[in-house]
Amino acid sequence: MTKADIINDLYERLGYSKRECANIVESLFDIIKEALSRGENVKISGFGNFVLRDKKERKGRNPKTGEEMIISKRRVLNFKLSQVLKEAMNQK
Repeated sequence: MTKADIINDLYERLGYSKRECANIVESLFDIIKEALSRGENVKISGFGNFVLRDKKERKGRNPKTGEEMIISKRRVLNFKLSQVLKEAMNQK
């Protein structure tokens, strides 16, 4: 599913104009991005959690050349499904 698909679904379900639906979707994504950039985790009840983790600097190896290198510390984003979504996905 793409952002355009989400906009079209909102358009069909709510009856707002496509421009208004696009603004709603963009605003939602902006809010989530801003919260994550501030270092906050984002929890959407019934959907899941976007969790930030800090990874330490570590030694690594270039798989192509075998040369050792240092992998810099960085922040990564993980998504954890809520139990409700997990159960909905696994129903038969």
